[in-house]
Amino acid sequence: MSKEDPHEGFLVPDGISPLSSSDVIEPRRAARLIQDHQLTLDHDSMQIPKEPSGRIRLNDTEITALSGALSGFISGIVVCPLDVAKTRLQAQGLQSVGENRYYNGMLGTFSTIIRDEGVRGLYKGLVPIIMGYFPTWMIYFSFYEFCKDFYPRMLPHQDFLSYSLSAITAGAVSTTVTNPIWVIKTRLMLQTHVSQYPTHYKGTFDAFNKIRTQEGFKALYAGLVPSYFGLLHVAIHFPVYEKLKVTFNCYRGKNNNHELDLSRLIMASCVSKMIASVITYPHEILRTRMQLKSNLPDSVQHKMIPLIRKTYFTEGIRGFYSGFTTNLVRTVPASAITLVSFEYVRNHLSSITD
Repeated sequence: MSKEDPHEGFLVPDGISPLSSSDVIEPRRAARLIQDHQLTLDHDSMQIPKEPSGRIRLNDTEITALSGALSGFISGIVVCPLDVAKTRLQAQGLQSVGENRYYNGMLGTFSTIIRDEGVRGLYKGLVPIIMGYFPTWMIYFSFYEFCKDFYPRMLPHQDFLSYSLSAITAGAVSTTVTNPIWVIKTRLMLQTHVSQYPTHYKGTFDAFNKIRTQEGFKALYAGLVPSYFGLLHVAIHFPVYEKLKVTFNCYRGKNNNHELDLSRLIMASCVSKMIASVITYPHEILRTRMQLKSNLPDSVQHKMIPLIRKTYFTEGIRGFYSGFTTNLVRTVPASAITLVSFEYVRNHLSSITD
């Protein structure tokens, strides 16, 4: 399968909506072909246009990676308060007894955070989010592009399997490299006065140094195993999204001139995200609880099977879905913002680099 395959798709990490490269790249490629043809005609007629000096030249892969990083960055800033609320709800079941049920529901959590910490409390962990999305998305798209060429040669005529394996491989690499950033983000989001075992970090770099010196470098990779299990999310999300994209008729047009139906594309991405989240959400609970500081022994908190048992016997099945509603509310605007900003940034970059 070549990179010109019109059925290629892009899938992005950490729960952000997937995007189809055939629908966002092919129209731009068609425009470039027309432009190149026009340049040829101009050359043949001895009217050779001069290329503006200082023009930045980026290929489609570079534009897509940069657009993905910027759209994820924008989405991360907008939904940061929801991420803080979700993380607090996910973590409190494993925290000290004095903190149990301190946060109740999405609106109640917002009110409690604002009352205790002010509006700034809703943006704890924002710097790691900003620092995390750029490398995460850059690494993800780079490996995903490579895998989209590699797996089809091994698995011909197995498009869905190839796409899923490409997404899982790219996600595994980006998750491994950037896991320390998300550990720091979780710690900063959970800094609160109500815990018996609070963390005291002055900022991102202070958190990194204290975790490394006080707990060891291994602590920066807490929750990595549940994150690997979370890669099943993209394996489910991708084929469901592709199916819904066709079912909802998200892209319409004649003669290969695609017309984007934004509302239908948002609907397809959100519904597929919700389906995948229902199935795979428990891994987020385990990841968050492995990354926080608590009074549990390491043999329980940092071992997945004992942690699953502890969560189940303490909170039941509901414990694995703490903050789930907040998470769903977070995914809807995140999907919409990511999609719109991706399209805008990509079109802008393509226009200035043509």
